[in-house]
Amino acid sequence: MASDQKFVDFIIDQIDYSEQVSYKKMFGEYGLYFDGKLFALVCDNKLFIKPTLSGKAYIKDVVEAPPYPGAKNQFLIEAQLEDRDWLKKLVSITVAELPEPKPKKKK
Repeated sequence: MASDQKFVDFIIDQIDYSEQVSYKKMFGEYGLYFDGKLFALVCDNKLFIKPTLSGKAYIKDVVEAPPYPGAKNQFLIEAQLEDRDWLKKLVSITVAELPEPKPKKKK
């Protein structure tokens, strides 16, 4: 089942970093980027955040699940989607710990 654009717009609005956050549609699902860093996936209208040690400590009761069959587990965020401040802080913590994106090779 593909994700809805409305759900992605809701997540981006909740995160409230509109200048830095973008998304790309991929195979009916979405990748969320913060200044070029992929930090989350939206699959089947569910938010999956890339796992980091700081993110795990912040979430406390972590629920991990693969966003699609064969994928590595990521943090599944469901109950806290309505908590804008909590979600914004999680994104900030996660992005700070993720490595910089690799530069694209010129063709």
